[in-house]
Amino acid sequence: MVDYFLILVLFTGLSFVAYGINSFISKRMKSEFQRWNLKNDRKAIASCQLIGGVALLFGLEWNIMLVLSSSFLGVMMLVAIVVRIKVKDNISDILPAFAYLVLSGIILFEATAH
Repeated sequence: MVDYFLILVLFTGLSFVAYGINSFISKRMKSEFQRWNLKNDRKAIASCQLIGGVALLFGLEWNIMLVLSSSFLGVMMLVAIVVRIKVKDNISDILPAFAYLVLSGIILFEATAH
């Protein structure tokens, strides 16, 4: 039997780790942070993405980490949606943040349901 929750947590956690690393090293991501008027906050946000993703993975072992990290990442995605709306991004540019907000919400729901 496939453990869909495990796949969901692994996918989401590894996505945030990858996105955090990209935010540190990718020239494209650096220009995106500048476009979002967050140039000076890029390293802090990248660190939060990286730490949140790793914490989500550790949450597979410690449920409190799952609750805290999914909440944290959900708030980050909510803020990301607001930032993208403020800079007048297209809906297609906002959808990934919305999808990760939903994924974080599902993880939080499942983590608190047990």
